Amino acid sequence: MSDRHHPYPAYHLKQAGVPDDLCPVATELSPMRPGDWRSFRPIVDRDKCVKCAVCWLYCPVQCVEEHAAWFDFNLQTCKGCGICAQECPQRAITMIPEAQ
Repeated sequence: MSDRHHPYPAYHLKQAGVPDDLCPVATELSPMRPGDWRSFRPIVDRDKCVKCAVCWLYCPVQCVEEHAAWFDFNLQTCKGCGICAQECPQRAITMIPEAQ
């Protein structure tokens, strides 16, 4: 088998002398949270919310927080994907543009 089509992708890095313990993608933690870069954020109409928890079930980052009579969102971790608004059977969630 030629070196060009080696089944181990990092083989070429090893041949170039790159150490095995070097992570080329992330070497330090980033303080940035999804709320720092999202374009839209969810707003809950508390009169429409019946606490069915469908938003909680579908949220990919689990930023939905339970309150006494409705659900709300942790905007530090919400990435603004809009899945909650799309899945809400009561249409109680609206995605609005993030203030610049």
